Formats: sequence, structure tokens, C-alpha cells
Amino acid sequence: MLFLIKVIFSAIILSFASWLSFKKPVLAGFIVSLPLVSLITILFSYAEYKDIDKTVSFAKSIFIGVPISLLFFLPFLFSKQLNLSFSQAYLSGIIILIVGYFIHKNITNLL
Repeated sequence: MLFLIKVIFSAIILSFASWLSFKKPVLAGFIVSLPLVSLITILFSYAEYKDIDKTVSFAKSIFIGVPISLLFFLPFLFSKQLNLSFSQAYLSGIIILIVGYFIHKNITNLL
């Protein structure tokens, strides 16, 4: 039951942001950039498992991962200069993000 509540709650937030992105893209971008997923996931994780050490470790991983996740947007920022189509920018962003994952993994192993 708890899993279903989490799925519905998350789906509502994602659906709302997607709907809003057409009507008010700047506002939708701001809402999506908020750490909503982190806030919700940290709360649900702690509520379910009550393990503060794992929660702190999880939060540290998010803290390191947020700036690294921004690497995904680099191809979009330079898409006009590089003459990239949407598909090329999107795929490049995913490839760069995969590289970012390994950077994240190495940093978190140091902590």
C-alpha cells in the first residue's frame, strides 16, 4: 500500500510539471529544478526504514549527484552553436550523464 501511495504521489508531481511545461515553461522548469524528488524520497525512505545513517549517506550522495546531473543539460546549452538536433542533444546528454555517474561513484567512495 505504501508503495502505491508513493507511486501515485510521484506521478501527480511529474504529470503536473509535464502539463505545466507547455503552458508556462519557465515556471515548470523552476518547479522541476526544485529538489522535490530528493525531499520526497528522503522523507519516504526514512519513514519506511528509520535508519538515520543510511538516510545521511543517501543525502550526501544526492548533494554530490545534483551538480553532476547538470552535465545532462550541456549539449542543450550548446545545441545551436554545435547545430545539434533534439535527438543528438538528448543522446549526448545521456552519454555525458553516464560519465558523470562514474565521477559520482568515485567521489562518494572517497567519503
